[in-house]
Amino acid sequence: MVSTVHAQPERSADRSPTGGAPGALYTPAERARRDASRWTLVQGLLAPVQFLVCLVSLALILRFLLTGEGLFAANVSIVVKTLTLYAIMITGAIWEKEVFGQYLFAPAFFWEDVVSFAVLALHTGYLLALFQNLLAPIPLMALALAAYAAYVINAAQFLWKLRMARRQAPAEGPAAEVDADQTDAALARGERAA
Repeated sequence: MVSTVHAQPERSADRSPTGGAPGALYTPAERARRDASRWTLVQGLLAPVQFLVCLVSLALILRFLLTGEGLFAANVSIVVKTLTLYAIMITGAIWEKEVFGQYLFAPAFFWEDVVSFAVLALHTGYLLALFQNLLAPIPLMALALAAYAAYVINAAQFLWKLRMARRQAPAEGPAAEVDADQTDAALARGERAA
């Protein structure tokens, strides 16, 4: 269920020269909610954990593809990667609700959420194929690699937003400069989608 957020005219007014730059990721009120949310820290912790799990899993997948050994380890690593994805998606939706007033598809992160669902679909497709024995090992690993490629694209989207937020911060004054460090955690949730 999506709750009502500010109407577009109010959001534009909030992003005036005194309240924030036009096109800013956060209004001052959203920034305050982001900084006060415990989910900002959770996202900031889960994102690098998921990235590390992805790197280990990628190494195990490549080992299997190159040597034919370690299929079980590769599959376990992909399941763990998928579980971290689910965790970051759920907590990211809660974060988005606290900051923007809706669980998903807030205007500031609309396209990131769209790609996140594609990443989620690929990972879930892998789980279905694995547990229903729908694919042979090589196509199964190919599906996992496709899911990881989508994850990298999604992570890049969020890193771009992080860069935008950092560029926006100095223009909004000293308080925004302090917020720039906290923006890392908030925007790192982008890897939630992947």
